[in-house]
Formats: sequence, structure tokens, C-alpha cells
Amino acid sequence: MTEELTIFDPADHLKSDQAIADFMCDALETNDPGYVAHALGVVARAKGMGEVARQTSLSREQLYRSFSSEGNPTLRTTLAVLQAVGIQLLARQAESGKA
Repeated sequence: MTEELTIFDPADHLKSDQAIADFMCDALETNDPGYVAHALGVVARAKGMGEVARQTSLSREQLYRSFSSEGNPTLRTTLAVLQAVGIQLLARQAESGKA
């Protein structure tokens, strides 16, 4: 018997705002800029890239390019997409207590 493998797309599993918030929280905790950008791209696809493009006044192509593995989104683009998908960034002191 042969097993059939399928491609896993995390965007298919981000069905609620809480799931999206948890996913982005986990991504941000990695402190890996590439992974954070990738995760935000996944969230944008989960919400609908066309809708995110409309809300941010950016093209779908620009969003796909910015959040691809080779992309490097600007802070302006990142903040616009975060707002469009309903994610708010908050600052707090690092747990180590070092400044």
C-alpha cells in the first residue's frame, strides 16, 4: 500500500482570529526576521491576499513578492499588513530584564 503525501499549507488551518494571533506570536518569539515575514505572508493568504491588498493599497504581486522566501518587506508594508489582518504589536520589557 502506497501512502500519498500532500503539501501542508498552514494558511488552511488559520481559521480564527485567535489562531492567527497565536501563529504570529509564535513567529515573533523566534526573533527570525525571515520567518516572521514568511508567517505574516501565510496569515495574509489565510485572510485572503486580495482583501489584504485592497486594505493596504498594495498590489497582490507586491505582497507575494515581499513575503516570499526571498522577500524583504519594509516596515511600512509589514505594519500595513499587520493592521489589515487584525494583528497589533505591543512592546514590553524583555524577560531578561536587561536594557
